[in-house]
Amino acid sequence: MQTNSHLSSLIHDQAKHYGDREVLIYKDFGGSEWKSYSWNQFSDTVKKVSNALLNLGVKVQENVGVFSQNSVQYLFCDFGAWGIRAVTIPFYATSSEQQIQFMISDAKIRFLFVGEQEQYDKARRVVSMCQTLERIIVFDRNVRISSHDPNAMYFDDFLKLGENYPRQTEVDTLQSQATMDDIANILYTSGTTGDSKGVILTCGQYHAAMAANGKCVPVDENDRVLNFLPFTHIFEKGWKILSLTKGARLIVNTYPQEVQQSMKETHPTCMSSVPRFWEKVYMGVLEKIEHSSAVQRKLFTHALNIGRKHNIDYLSKGKRPPLALHLEYEVLNRTVFSLVRKELGLENAHFFPTAGATVNPKVEEFVHAIGLNMVVGYGLTESLATVSCNHLGEPYTVGGVGIPIEGIDIKISDEGEVLLKGPTITKGYYNREDLTKAAFTDDGYFRTGDSGYLKGGELFLKERIKDLYKTSNGKYIAPQMIESKLLVDKFIDQICIIADQRKFVSALIIPVYSLLEEYAREHNIPFENHEQLCKDPKINEMMKERIDTLQQQLAHYEQIKRFTLLPHHFSMEKGELTNTLKIKRRVLNQNYAKEIDAMYEE
Repeated sequence: MQTNSHLSSLIHDQAKHYGDREVLIYKDFGGSEWKSYSWNQFSDTVKKVSNALLNLGVKVQENVGVFSQNSVQYLFCDFGAWGIRAVTIPFYATSSEQQIQFMISDAKIRFLFVGEQEQYDKARRVVSMCQTLERIIVFDRNVRISSHDPNAMYFDDFLKLGENYPRQTEVDTLQSQATMDDIANILYTSGTTGDSKGVILTCGQYHAAMAANGKCVPVDENDRVLNFLPFTHIFEKGWKILSLTKGARLIVNTYPQEVQQSMKETHPTCMSSVPRFWEKVYMGVLEKIEHSSAVQRKLFTHALNIGRKHNIDYLSKGKRPPLALHLEYEVLNRTVFSLVRKELGLENAHFFPTAGATVNPKVEEFVHAIGLNMVVGYGLTESLATVSCNHLGEPYTVGGVGIPIEGIDIKISDEGEVLLKGPTITKGYYNREDLTKAAFTDDGYFRTGDSGYLKGGELFLKERIKDLYKTSNGKYIAPQMIESKLLVDKFIDQICIIADQRKFVSALIIPVYSLLEEYAREHNIPFENHEQLCKDPKINEMMKERIDTLQQQLAHYEQIKRFTLLPHHFSMEKGELTNTLKIKRRVLNQNYAKEIDAMYEE
């Protein structure tokens, strides 16, 4: 059952229903022990935050910043702010000083919550350039606050301002006055081009999104939901709130690099993720199988074939598998596949929403074959996450992004662009009437920038319209499609396709250095550093063979003719990646102009 209350009262309404039932499972910053909060404790802390914010002087619809990794304090701030009709503006924990300075100034933020030392130090360094910023409130008690910073305080001390609910009468009054038109968040999207823009998300959009997703996403009070993506990401933020409306437990994973360990320790039933996570799982399992005995390899290959036939050839198409196939699959599922799921910490797997980029069909088939329900979807920050998704237990097409959720009207423009209208779509961008006007058609449809089509009620995406390249030979290239095909290779960590106005397709590739080193040692290839490794002819020949194998199904003009292995990762510090780790093609073309030009020399 779903409790789709206004965001200002959701946690308190759920606490009345669930009481002392566990809801939040978490570790302290830098901690090793899993702890928990009950619904009553959650509600109590949210009330303290609401009261404390009023004591600091936060006004109705004032913007409050949160600059942190995932944490329970993050949740307390969100719901505490909404409890007094304030707006929360989340910053990615990895945001640069330049980015946070822009957002603080653009949104006129007076109060900024930060997570750990890194975030505090960055915020402290921009204070003098942010005229509105008055106070920094620090989640992690281990942070060293500067002795020259009298306006900073720890979150524990901030909560004391709300002890015994000194302003609760005002809080109750504000909650009674809350409307669906209240702004809940302004989410600044870093984007792959241009400056950040603040997407306005209202309480009404959230309410509509929770209602629509609640009807087609079967998370329930028995689920243990691992929060892996940043709460700043609309996919995780929406998924987190949906889970809370259904009474599920949230397992808050603070450090993304620890997610696989967290899975093994907490045994989640659900987790939203991006395709790259499953690509790494896919490569990791295949890597283990490669190093197994010939008998084990043969058994696993056979099991995967049976899993694909059973779950893809039949179930995904709404067909009942033949009895013999079903019985064989059940045996393999209880033996081979259950061991794989146990190794991942997913013994009690329910389903796994996946979106944010193109899902490689090989990876999607693999995940389904081993008995994990990957629910692929599509959405944007501007649509408050879900536009469409597969429905658990119903037919779906590998390569598609599901059925539109209730209330979303999808139209395909004459140019093939996916256009959206509905109650979950943003009204526009904060302080940017120019961008808002350009984002909508004359008849009110939001321009997604994605090319796609509808077939049999399902939505299929082709490519980002702005990312479509045209070679000097007049051929159109979809770089993301090519990149997704190559990212399943265990030796490839990051890749950027180069083709626009060029005579053929080339690529900048970040290899998995540890695997390259291992390969070099096994084949007696000398090297002293990554530079030597990436330039070695034998290494490059090995990579060429692997790339040629993966791109056999591409048209000749889509195939990579030359590539450059780079000795260091693309980075956010150099502006080469967005906060969601999407590559910024324009920046990469500038930063690696020399390497790119070298690939096109005769």
